[in-house]
Amino acid sequence: MGSGDMEGISLSAGSNTFNVLKNDQSNTNTPYEAQRDFASVLKESLNKVNETQVASDNLTTKLVNGEDVELHSVMIASQKASVTMQATLEVRNKVVEAYQEMMRMSI
Repeated sequence: MGSGDMEGISLSAGSNTFNVLKNDQSNTNTPYEAQRDFASVLKESLNKVNETQVASDNLTTKLVNGEDVELHSVMIASQKASVTMQATLEVRNKVVEAYQEMMRMSI
């Protein structure tokens, strides 16, 4: 690779895709900008989790009310909501672990 080449890792969760780039050049973001960018990505991700939960609830309600909804669509939406929630909880657990580990470090 050349000095200006970038390696990229793309993480995809449903319709939400995150790109993590490694750049040979120094990062010019200020801590404020990095915090703001992280907060916006986190907020967007949590909104996507909420959307899958709401979609699952809506389809389940329609099924219970006897509306014309196919059972497999309801089950798929339910599983998507479950998986996204479990993934979110695992990420949260890892963040809490990392925070606790940092608090135990001596300076």
